[in-house]
Amino acid sequence: MKLRGNAGISLLPLWLLLVSCVWAQTGPPKEENKKEADLVELTKLSKTIKLDIRYATANNFTGRAVYPEARAFLQRPAAKALLKVHKALKREGLGLVIFDGYRPWAITELFWEVVRPDQKKFVADPAKGSKHNRGCAVDLSIYDLKTGKLIPMPSDFDEFTDRASPEYTGGSDLERANRDKLRRLMEGAGFTVNPNEWWHFDFNGWQDYAIYDIPFSDIGTDRERPKE
Repeated sequence: MKLRGNAGISLLPLWLLLVSCVWAQTGPPKEENKKEADLVELTKLSKTIKLDIRYATANNFTGRAVYPEARAFLQRPAAKALLKVHKALKREGLGLVIFDGYRPWAITELFWEVVRPDQKKFVADPAKGSKHNRGCAVDLSIYDLKTGKLIPMPSDFDEFTDRASPEYTGGSDLERANRDKLRRLMEGAGFTVNPNEWWHFDFNGWQDYAIYDIPFSDIGTDRERPKE
């Protein structure tokens, strides 16, 4: 049927909407032969592991809270490795502060949509999923146990600049030394630093886990006390 006048124009937006709906991704990528999620709440490992879950507040790059509550999880082997790092830091009067751990896939999709094209390297493509979605990535820093304050680093968390690189040569000697201390301890425990973010570490063996979209409310409903 031949369309005349404005009829073809009026149908165009509808056609585009239908096409976008067909191609839109409605859930995480499906993978076979992956382990079941065994997510551990990090604050249950030690009462001195500190949380600064900025995605549960408006203090993040999206400008709004995207998590319903301030909680952090990792797969059990990664959580146990992280505890070793925390114990090593405690001997120096320091501790780990966690910015993020397991991240539901829907949040990764949101991040991809809100960042500018030049910032895409700082977020994961939801079509491929994130190591955070697998429960095998953690964003963290170091804090002073006495003061409760973060120790100096070359950049802030989620800062989309060159200062975020683990190889950045600027900043002060103290900032670089602190960043390198974190990297050395984390890599010694079986993690690998992200090439663009000094605070982001992936646990070795992340490939064994699926891309999950489990809400926080469905994880670890029993609130057992920290072990130390």
